[in-house]
Amino acid sequence: MWMDTFQSFLSIALELTILFVVISFVINLLQTYIPYEKVEKYLGGKNKGIGALFALLFAFVTPFCSCSTIPVVVNMLKKKMPFSIVMVFLFSSPVLDPTIITIMGVLLGWKVTILYTIITAVFSVIIGFALEALGFEKSVKNVVMSGYQEETKKFDVKVALLETMNLMRSVYPYLLLGAAIGAVIHGLVPTNWIANTFGSDNWWIVPIAAVVGIPLYIRLSSMIPISQVLIAKGMALGPVMALMISSAGASLPEVVLLKSIFKKELVIMFVLSVITMSTISGFIFYLV
Repeated sequence: MWMDTFQSFLSIALELTILFVVISFVINLLQTYIPYEKVEKYLGGKNKGIGALFALLFAFVTPFCSCSTIPVVVNMLKKKMPFSIVMVFLFSSPVLDPTIITIMGVLLGWKVTILYTIITAVFSVIIGFALEALGFEKSVKNVVMSGYQEETKKFDVKVALLETMNLMRSVYPYLLLGAAIGAVIHGLVPTNWIANTFGSDNWWIVPIAAVVGIPLYIRLSSMIPISQVLIAKGMALGPVMALMISSAGASLPEVVLLKSIFKKELVIMFVLSVITMSTISGFIFYLV
């Protein structure tokens, strides 16, 4: 049994490694053609609809986890960008990672991946504009940011390779952690137990998964291989996606960081918004 688990880990880890290196390298090369100055101009423009679209684009081309998003959010607030646009970026950036989404497409299928991308993008926009409409802009503290510098990225093959290696150092351990957990689930956890406990008949697992995901702080890069195994074992797609979105969209370290720039009521609303987005998204996937 342990040998089967180890072989499963090697298989998952090898597949993830090849996908991660190839996809990251290609995306780093493609970033050469992204006009960041124009993106920033549209983010702070008067047309908030266009601003929201560019916030999603900016979130997609900046592969940040929930914690590393915070310095960018502070910089956007410092530049007096519309609050709703900043919130769209805050909610969408951790869940719209181009490398991980591509890997998700290969491992979980493109139908699931496209639906995931659309749902998280739409909810990010809705929540961003709703928070502004409800007056939560007043709950932003005056924060002086230090230690953050914007970079103008000009990639060639050599630089793209270097960026890929840097990304591997920060993200790859989480991919291996997810592969290890997935291998253990594959080898040691009975299929019937997962199917009966977390199967399609138990709809109430969705909101529980959405709440549980936040304190777990399982990065999206770790959740992909775990999700692949759980779904293969018979777990319903709804709770898997709810867990994935909540764990990527908010985490305890991020909440602590947000307390330094947001007042308590906005921090609470942020957490509730992530749970709501995760739960509703889970139910949508539940019906797929």
